[in-house]
Amino acid sequence: MKNTEKNVEQKNRGIENNIKVAGTFFLLLMLTAFTSTPASAHCDSYDGPVIKDAVKALETNNVNLVLKWVTTGQEKEIIPLFKKTYQLKSGDKEVYTIVEKHFFETLVRLHRETEGAPYTGLKPAGTTKQIIQMTDNALKEENVEDFLVRFNSHIDKVVREKYQKVAELNNAKDNSTEQGREFVEAYVDYTHTVEALHDIIEHGGGHAGHKE
Repeated sequence: MKNTEKNVEQKNRGIENNIKVAGTFFLLLMLTAFTSTPASAHCDSYDGPVIKDAVKALETNNVNLVLKWVTTGQEKEIIPLFKKTYQLKSGDKEVYTIVEKHFFETLVRLHRETEGAPYTGLKPAGTTKQIIQMTDNALKEENVEDFLVRFNSHIDKVVREKYQKVAELNNAKDNSTEQGREFVEAYVDYTHTVEALHDIIEHGGGHAGHKE
């Protein structure tokens, strides 16, 4: 009996380890997907990387800091605008504020074009999704391990909650039309969530990149 229990325990540990390995692999795929799709773009926010580089470029008079966000063909629009903006920096503050914002808007609009995404205006700081803030912090801190732990916990929580809800409703789905519709709503939410994650892994992102 003891040997049987020991074998079962070892088998369970093996399953748990396999799940952990699969989970880590899944998260690595998810990390690649989320950081490469236009849907996750946060470059139009004032606390996003594009405007942060633009501010630094104007502070140091170094246009090269923002050229990575645009294509070679777009440089002919950005470089002259940058020079004009910088020249007005020491002038009237109200005028400079207007010109500076125009520079930010132009830079973000051009970058969004490289992503194949529409420009919908500058977003205030603090509007960036938490998951994207986490990816940026991981890069800043050079620590992907902590990010994966938090991300794994988040994905696990979301999927479990959706699964638990539909599993509970599954037992009563045929009791009445109302309960059946409640089940269907939860079922669609659960399956579409899992399907979306699967499609991201299978097909990857659609970031157009910096094509000419």
